[in-house]
Amino acid sequence: MQNGISISKVWSDDDIVELRISVTDQSSSFTNTVYLGNGQLGELVEQLSTFRNHIHGGIKNIRFGEFGPEYANGAFHARLHFRAPGKLYVSTHQQSEFTGFSVGNVASEAKMYLVSEPILLDYFIAELEALATGAREQASLECT
Repeated sequence: MQNGISISKVWSDDDIVELRISVTDQSSSFTNTVYLGNGQLGELVEQLSTFRNHIHGGIKNIRFGEFGPEYANGAFHARLHFRAPGKLYVSTHQQSEFTGFSVGNVASEAKMYLVSEPILLDYFIAELEALATGAREQASLECT
């Protein structure tokens, strides 16, 4: 399996999109689903298109969903950081939907740390734009 982040559209209507997000590193993989507003992917494409030029220390946070049992579905948060030119450091935190377990509700969680490159971010932005417009069903940020 390829190291990186893969985002797939599960379904959408006029207001909401459900995405399946998989993060894979050298030894682990975690997949969850999140809800977001219909225009959020397009907004993210615009923000990442600006961020891609901040290769000297730029930081961009991506937030889909929120953590906690009071929110529907799961959560995905990622921090993209150009710490050194030529390297994009990506830290992720994911949470599944809460479900009943024993005497309470629980959710699975994962934190992963990946490294990518500016050109791979460019490919990801193009794929995200196609995902936002419905031209494709998946976008991936390849990591090394």
